[in-house]
Amino acid sequence: MTSAPPSLLHAEPLKAALAQLDGVILGKPGQIRLAVACLLARGHLLIEDQPGVGKTTLAGALARTFGLDFRRVQFTADLLPADLTGVSVWDAPNSTFRFHQGPVFSEVLLADEINRATPRTQGALLEAMEERQVSEGGVTRPLPDPFFVIATQNPAAFVGTSPLPEAQLDRFLMTVTLGYPDPRAERTLLETGGRSLSVRGLGAVLDAPTLLQMQREVDGIHAAPPLLDYLQLLARATREHPALSVGLSPRALLALLSAARAWAYLAGRPMALPEDVQAVFPALAAHRLTLRGPGVSVPDLLARILADTPIP
Repeated sequence: MTSAPPSLLHAEPLKAALAQLDGVILGKPGQIRLAVACLLARGHLLIEDQPGVGKTTLAGALARTFGLDFRRVQFTADLLPADLTGVSVWDAPNSTFRFHQGPVFSEVLLADEINRATPRTQGALLEAMEERQVSEGGVTRPLPDPFFVIATQNPAAFVGTSPLPEAQLDRFLMTVTLGYPDPRAERTLLETGGRSLSVRGLGAVLDAPTLLQMQREVDGIHAAPPLLDYLQLLARATREHPALSVGLSPRALLALLSAARAWAYLAGRPMALPEDVQAVFPALAAHRLTLRGPGVSVPDLLARILADTPIP
């Protein structure tokens, strides 16, 4: 008996999950699919936007739809690393230290307004994201699997923000911006009072074991040698572009391949195509590239690189 292609084993539940998310975050199907692709690729997501456009709603809806444990931490200037990762407390009756887990020990963590915390606290989270474990008191404790961080970041012009260094931004697989809803979606929000489909009322379409299986299936999406050639051409274009001082690293190139495989999986195909790379390239590259000077729009620059880079 021939097994189904890896991208088709959970096609219907995944389709239902996307439909449910579309009913909560109105008018943002592209951003929703990027967020789901990020989850499927075992990455972490950074949402850069102003308050009130649905960042927290997206995080909660993703967690409930995929049947995952969800916690939210409001990042502030006085938030300490131990408030996030946990702390050992002396247990006098048993004459031992007992570790109390912090909110980072959850399957989906919303780090709200991450750039309002101090660099030390930011670093504690980003280390956990990279290593997927927490070391405290000489003991290393693994984080849950799956483990997905959604961090929101206010615009740099907002008061009291500490921008993330470039090396820490690289820990996020993708960056998306929700932006304002289109007029039709905004009118629906007004007519329903934002209660068209409450996050609290969402049911689980999938569960953690199924998600882990889907992530393994994403790893099995085929990437032909010409596609790898295309990835290298894109990376070279960013490294040699006169407007960029830093291009895509080899680690970023591996991340681009993982994201393209996840996008192909969402499309129900057993192999990744150039169009999958093009779909995820702006969200993956925007926060990893450093401009030489002002006056250049990163989205326009990335669009030009995609247009000018030939497909093998």
